[in-house]
Amino acid sequence: MANNFTEQDIRPKDLLVGQQEALKHDIDFLASRSSEFVNVNCPACDSNNFIKKYNKYGFNIVECKSCKTDYTNPRPNSDLLGLFYSQSANYAYWNKYIFPASDAVRREKIFKRRVDGILEYCKKFNASTNSILEVGAGFGTFCEELKSRNVFTKIVAVEPTPSLAETCRKKGIETIEKPIEKILVSDAEKFDVVVNFEVIEHLFSPKEFIQQCKKFLKPGGLFVVTCPNGQGFDVVTLKEISNTVDHEHINYFNPNSLGLLLENCGFEILESLTPGVLDADLVRNAVLDGKYSLDNQQFLKQILIDDWDTKGVAFQNFLIHNKLSSNMWIVAKSA
Repeated sequence: MANNFTEQDIRPKDLLVGQQEALKHDIDFLASRSSEFVNVNCPACDSNNFIKKYNKYGFNIVECKSCKTDYTNPRPNSDLLGLFYSQSANYAYWNKYIFPASDAVRREKIFKRRVDGILEYCKKFNASTNSILEVGAGFGTFCEELKSRNVFTKIVAVEPTPSLAETCRKKGIETIEKPIEKILVSDAEKFDVVVNFEVIEHLFSPKEFIQQCKKFLKPGGLFVVTCPNGQGFDVVTLKEISNTVDHEHINYFNPNSLGLLLENCGFEILESLTPGVLDADLVRNAVLDGKYSLDNQQFLKQILIDDWDTKGVAFQNFLIHNKLSSNMWIVAKSA
């Protein structure tokens, strides 16, 4: 798998400069409400045995001793998170500037691949393609691309952030502007496929989220979840310097721990993979920007700096094939 796009393609540096004020607004909002944070057990295995790992923006990241899931503890409860996302200046900024500026590249390099992947899994696992629900639809690009394929008869988006929900509607996507946990479901509203991309890492209770998604699935329906891999290369290497580690990502699962959670929620795991293509590029950029040093890591320096043109893609492919990329997919079936 060749990496034919870079971090710059999907996060243009000139636009990220203006994003800093919006990001600070959001961090300050959460910090001002830190007295309302609550302590939680591991979001994957429910263990309360953890070690402190690091602190970023004043928020504590810990590691579960049992399943190696990293998570923010203490953390905002679900009501506070809902309020946070409804007023998020950062999400509004991305919706107004970064998503539109990078939409063509994101659609070509990310969302077309996502749609291809979903359609391939439907075929591989004999899933019906009558109806699909995307939970956390964001800018609506996945649903928009999926509509263009004329495969699914019914496509519905769930997007609780007001500005993003409005964008989805403007694209002609049927959109429910609520968190999935607050939507009632009847048998007539169940779907053949439920997908969510980069959502579960933001949630107070991933278990409640998965259980609610399951209610929307027909028996035997396909469930696809993607999120950062807390044991992926760029996260393990850069630690708190990694852009993946931030104020709004509060769950950092790994393939084993997320698989365990899904199984405990009544799903059968069909496939687990880490197809991310930006790990090496992200670490390389951190080095080039002076944020991370490889002075004592000659092997990584050789691959990521000295011999990047000849070894970079091969190294990223190694990460992908060995489930060491920092983006992961799990495909599961509802019992």
